Amino acid sequence: MSKHTIALPEGFILGAAASAWQTEGWSGKKAGQDSYLDAWYQQDCHVWHNGYGPAVATDFINRFREDVALMKAAGLTHYRTSINWSRFLIDYENAVVDEEYAAYYDQLIDEMQRQGIELMLCLEHYELPLQLLEQYGGWQSKHVVELFIRYVEKVFARYAGKVTRWFVFNEPIVVQTRVYLDALRWPYEQNTHKWMQWNHHKNLATAKVVKLFRQQGYTGTVGTILNPEVTYPRSSAAHDVKAAKIYDLFYNRVFLDPAIKGVYPAELLQLLDKHEVQWDVTEEELAIIAANTVDEVGLNLYYPHRVKAPSRAWHPETPFHPAFYYEHFELPGRRMNSSRGWEIQPRIVFDMAQRMKEEYGNLPWFVAESGMGIENEAQFKDAQGEIQDDYRINFIAEHLYQAVRAHEAGSNCQGYMLWAFTDNVSPMNAFKNRYGLIEIDLDNQRQRRMKKSAHWFRQLRDTQQLTLNIDDEAK
Repeated sequence: MSKHTIALPEGFILGAAASAWQTEGWSGKKAGQDSYLDAWYQQDCHVWHNGYGPAVATDFINRFREDVALMKAAGLTHYRTSINWSRFLIDYENAVVDEEYAAYYDQLIDEMQRQGIELMLCLEHYELPLQLLEQYGGWQSKHVVELFIRYVEKVFARYAGKVTRWFVFNEPIVVQTRVYLDALRWPYEQNTHKWMQWNHHKNLATAKVVKLFRQQGYTGTVGTILNPEVTYPRSSAAHDVKAAKIYDLFYNRVFLDPAIKGVYPAELLQLLDKHEVQWDVTEEELAIIAANTVDEVGLNLYYPHRVKAPSRAWHPETPFHPAFYYEHFELPGRRMNSSRGWEIQPRIVFDMAQRMKEEYGNLPWFVAESGMGIENEAQFKDAQGEIQDDYRINFIAEHLYQAVRAHEAGSNCQGYMLWAFTDNVSPMNAFKNRYGLIEIDLDNQRQRRMKKSAHWFRQLRDTQQLTLNIDDEAK
């Protein structure tokens, strides 16, 4: 074990993230403003851990001033959240703004500016209005793309003068993958054709938002937040390498390439055609995507993904799924977060950084989410009731170190943002695994308490130096 100290690059982001639906709660929500997530919870609350869902969440909508003060105390330079599309409007077709909900964002923006924390806003973080899912099939519909742009026009008109860093989506691949590819979440429909159509329409919506932002001459940047799974083959054998390459095509490059390069990978299109995946795409839409690539990307990086070549034949009656080409592989002896079931491998940050530099034109990017969710954190409280989350401090330090190393190696890495600022609701896991710098006490009116990691993060920001122990000695 050796101790390393490294200076943070000048202007390096040290922030944290959340989303509207995972924090705000339903206070003030009007009839007809349910999102897809609200409906899922209402239909299937029993699959959410201990029955907790988005109904109250952390009650950020009523307690944002308290939380922004805690952001400042914890040393955050930036905070990313979303605007809830389903709540921002009371009429989705005509884009009529809910003035009460919009006024809350007016106040949040003012409060964050007063406290000196830069707010980064995402325009969709799984918050598709339920009405548009029921009426049009959600992102299956080209009309929904146009309705999204009408919503974004209203958001930009109101806030673009105050917020200068915008992101179209957070993890745009997730909802349709869980619902239509794997059928793990409500409404449970395995349909690879719908999966690809949702992918395409979100790529198209991203380009249309970029085009709108630039045509209107707004100050700042517009990007998107993606969650590439840094993928490693089991071995160097050709069949395993091919499995990893195809996994990367379907889960990473399907969004990375259109957003940054303006095109779909030719290999992906060939495989979709080979397996007769039906999705409606026009030359005009491809031209819009090509002409309107993003200014920057945030990348959510939690754990490595390992695959191997399939060892069994595909059942002939099973519809096509990308798993036709791969199987998951668990590396023996891997270091684990046993609460979450995820491998811990900080190297993914550096490896992804190298890829951004070598394959994606060294576009500006930052770690948009990285964090460690732990179950039953109350067991780590000291006599004063403060959670001593040294495991989180170590996780942040190791991953941040790789981001700084990547910056020093020439990657255009702009910073590191933690998931999450406070403990908050996650799909199905609810409050089971705690991620926050700030504890949310569910047994005491959601009282906030800083964890040890929050004080450490503040010191990191103040000193602009990262010190950590690295296990690099032979034993």
